[in-house]
Amino acid sequence: MFGALDISTSGMQAQRMRLTAISANIANRNSVMPDGTPYRARMVSLGAGNPDADTPEGKEMGVHVVSVEMDRSPFNLRWEPGHPFALKSGPYEGYVQESNVNPVVEQVNMLEATRAYEANAAAAETTKAMIAQALRLIA
Repeated sequence: MFGALDISTSGMQAQRMRLTAISANIANRNSVMPDGTPYRARMVSLGAGNPDADTPEGKEMGVHVVSVEMDRSPFNLRWEPGHPFALKSGPYEGYVQESNVNPVVEQVNMLEATRAYEANAAAAETTKAMIAQALRLIA
């Protein structure tokens, strides 16, 4: 009876984790480590099912966060030969590495995660209303 509610709430938890990673990416876009290494974007991977469920049926329903991994795409480069973190040798000599966070992509991901969260919240509210109506009819 509560499986549909569990599915919606697991989706809300997963989207909340995505929003947390997205906000961290945007907030740290201009951050660098003390050695000059720029911030790498984080990506959240989702998987089907709920490994924490008590029943075998519950393990098949919903969604969960599989991992939060660093985006391995190359850093962006900016020409600035006088910068202290500019590359000293190689084909990119004189370039400074910048974060691989793309603010436009992060905005789109944020809109997608927000709308998915809202859809799951609406589904949870509808499920609660149906359960309440069923209990009223039984009583």
